[in-house]
Amino acid sequence: MPANHFEFEYEVKASPKVLYPYLSTASGLQQWFADKVTVPDSSTFHFYWDDENHPANLIQSKLNKFVRFEFINLSDGSSKGFIELKLEVSELSNTTYLKVFDSASKFKSDDDAAELWDYLCDKLKEIVGS
Repeated sequence: MPANHFEFEYEVKASPKVLYPYLSTASGLQQWFADKVTVPDSSTFHFYWDDENHPANLIQSKLNKFVRFEFINLSDGSSKGFIELKLEVSELSNTTYLKVFDSASKFKSDDDAAELWDYLCDKLKEIVGS
C-alpha cells in the first residue's frame, strides 16, 4: 500500500453536470488526465501514460458527485492506491470545487504532487472554459 496521500482542492467555474463526464468516462479522462484511456468492461479502466498501462477499477461513483479509482497491480491484483475525484458545490457562493484525493502517486513531496495536479486541473479548466 502506498505511503503517500495527497489532497488538493480546485475551484472550477463549471457545474458538476458539465464536469462529471470528464471524471467518469474514457473520452473525458483522456482529454486532461491521461494520454490514453480504454474501458474493456464497465468497471475497469486502463490509463496510459508514456505508453505504460496503469489499470484501475472504478470502485465507487455517484452521478455528478464523485468517482473513485483503485489502481491495481496486474501480476497479483493487489492495490497500488486510489484516486478519488469529488465535486462539491458551496451553498454560500454556488461555486464548484474539484477535490482530489490521491494515494496512487509515487511522489515523495507535496510540492511534486501539487505541481502535477495543478497542471492537470489547469488542463481541465481550459477544456471546460473555466
